[in-house]
Amino acid sequence: MLVRSPQRLLSTDAASIETVGVVGAGQMGVGIAYTASKVAGVEVVLADKSPKQLTKGLQFVDSLLAKEIKKGKLGNEEADRVRKRIRAVEDAVEGGGFGEVDLAIEAVSESLPIKQAIFSSLATHLPPHAILASNTSSISISTLAASAVNQKTGEDRAASVVGFHFMNPVPVMKLVELIPALQTDPRVLEISRGFAERMGKTVTQSADTPAIITLETGVASKEDIDTTLKLGMNHPMGPLQLADFIGLDTCLSIMKVLQDETGDTKYRPSVLLGRMVAAGYLGKKSGRGFYSYAAAPPPPPQKASADDGTETPPPYGTTEGDVDVGLGRLLLKGDKQGKQ
Repeated sequence: MLVRSPQRLLSTDAASIETVGVVGAGQMGVGIAYTASKVAGVEVVLADKSPKQLTKGLQFVDSLLAKEIKKGKLGNEEADRVRKRIRAVEDAVEGGGFGEVDLAIEAVSESLPIKQAIFSSLATHLPPHAILASNTSSISISTLAASAVNQKTGEDRAASVVGFHFMNPVPVMKLVELIPALQTDPRVLEISRGFAERMGKTVTQSADTPAIITLETGVASKEDIDTTLKLGMNHPMGPLQLADFIGLDTCLSIMKVLQDETGDTKYRPSVLLGRMVAAGYLGKKSGRGFYSYAAAPPPPPQKASADDGTETPPPYGTTEGDVDVGLGRLLLKGDKQGKQ
């Protein structure tokens, strides 16, 4: 029988998080562990069923720290403290290694059965106050939350589950996308946001929906859409702000031509765009578009800063970018058409 737990004692705030557990010592998991230790200064328990993967992950942490030292961004003592805060444990969840964890972040492969088993285990073995997070870029957080049931007591811990989507590579990319499940307690979302900021990240929030963020359906705000594309994909300007600068009437005309010429429905203009143009909201030139320009228009695009100290080649370099950013086509179907 499923037991609905009463309001449980969560960590009082993000500052009270002292120990983070990371499930999965792959590229994303190691990046999360490294950043949590280096930037947030917390203890990290890195778990993986593969001893070989754990060893490889720790070696990569060592290489990142060595580069930071070489560039003069970290001293030897500080780097040593960062490394010592990361503890690798095989099968840490069921083996008791997560017994003092305040926040657990799952970062394994995109397999629903694997993730469901992990969340069932986390719900069973983590302390009552712990937050259960997933780094998934495609799987429903609400579905994962439904798996967060304590197998010993039947306690439902879905309210403690949240999507915590980092961009790749984690030490470099400034964005974290938070995705609340239908069941997520607002306090869990608030604490998660605060801890992401402790890790030096800019946070956006999206609804629990498959892979497409649009303004029209209310999945995300215009600010979160633009911030996600700027920080998650290194675009100098968000697509909605860019459309305002181009002119929404121009964007609408371009999309109509593309749809007519190709016959491809992916170029079909959104209803919202058509209504905005009909209302005279044409962007910066009319004083109002997605944003208002009456007081202070958004600044022109700036060249992104590269002062992150982790200029490493693939798989951790930025050559390929974040292929799992969790965004499909946007309301304006990207900014490529708008540049024509």
